[in-house]
Amino acid sequence: MRASINRPPTPDADEDPQQELTLQEIINIKLIESGEKEKLKELLRERLIECGWRDEMKALCRAFTRKKGRNNVTVDDLVHVITPKGRASVPDSVKAELLQRIRAFLVSAAI
Repeated sequence: MRASINRPPTPDADEDPQQELTLQEIINIKLIESGEKEKLKELLRERLIECGWRDEMKALCRAFTRKKGRNNVTVDDLVHVITPKGRASVPDSVKAELLQRIRAFLVSAAI
């Protein structure tokens, strides 16, 4: 006689294998499916270049690299040091424009 095999319990047919999505996840899916996320990312890139933010971040990276020594800096070091400064220095006008575009998308998508 063969020994029994231990198997995990069979899930009930009622249970959904996927957990319920959060509102943030639903919005992100809709943005991706519609192509709006790429449009927003491109708009953000353009606005950050126009306002000089990108050049400012480049200068911060170069200064940090010079201070620590070119061979003593990793990409992770730069990301860790520069990210908080970068996020804090995004102009309010750029944030407001993106937020307005996201709200308009949500209204049009009826979310």
